[in-house]
This record gives sequence, structure tokens and C-alpha cells, in this order.
Amino acid sequence: MNIQIYTLKKNFDVQKAERFFKERRIPYQLVDLKKHKLGLRELELFASRIGARELVDRNNIAAMSHPVGHTDDKTRILEYLMENPAFMRTPIVRNGNKVTVGADENTWKSWCENP
Repeated sequence: MNIQIYTLKKNFDVQKAERFFKERRIPYQLVDLKKHKLGLRELELFASRIGARELVDRNNIAAMSHPVGHTDDKTRILEYLMENPAFMRTPIVRNGNKVTVGADENTWKSWCENP
């Protein structure tokens, strides 16, 4: 199991993700999106697994006042997210080709049960 947690800022969902894997002694890599910009291929992988619209943080006022909050075009959404990762919902948790966004403990448990 190769867990990566992509995050921008520490929020409760990020803390839940870290705590979940720490409690189960599962090693993970924390990827700070302020330091490590996501490439187009990574974003395309995330979008293909969970949908481009799901990557946009609907609670972020700046994101919702930006065109990224109102477009359904996958290509444009990915371009906007590459330009400004602050519009992304976090944490994005990746296990190989499997991806979740937000705190999704049920999916993480299934990853632990079926590595």
C-alpha cells in the first residue's frame, strides 16, 4: 500500500486522514500542494477516478467566485486547478490508482482490508 495525502492546509479532514493511517500504522507520504505543484497527468488521474467537479472546493468563496466554480468543462477545470491549487478540495488521498477526496474513511478501510 502506497498512500499519498495531498493537502494545502491543515483542516479537520486532513487531520482525520493522517490520524486514520497513523492509528493503523500504515506509512503515508504527505504532499504539500504549496510546495509540490500537481502536473496535468496527476490531475487527470484524479479527475478520471472521482470527477473533475469533485476536485473543486465548493466551500471556498474564492473558488466559487472564479470561473472554475461554474464550468463543467473538464479541461478548463484542470487548467484552473493547475494555476491555483487553492481551489481544490483536500485532502486528496491516493493509493496507487485509487483516489478519494475529503474524509472517506469507509473507502480507506476497504483499502486496508483488501491491499
